[in-house]
Amino acid sequence: MEFHNHSITQLFAQLGLPSETSDIEAFIEAHAPLAHELKLVDAPFWTAAQAAFLKSELDEDADWSAVIDTLDAQLRRGV
Repeated sequence: MEFHNHSITQLFAQLGLPSETSDIEAFIEAHAPLAHELKLVDAPFWTAAQAAFLKSELDEDADWSAVIDTLDAQLRRGV
């Protein structure tokens, strides 16, 4: 099985979001800090399709899961 390391920029593009560094920083600033008890996939700012993609990738521990975890940590810290 071949694994790919994806970047946060690629994740935002995959989610259909603006993916420039400044866009990503603005997204995190706008939505952080994410409440500890709220799962990333349940955050209200995702579309249904975005949430389904994130959930699927995390459930399967797929290629995207590491960068999704990174985004989750950044949203919880607000960094």
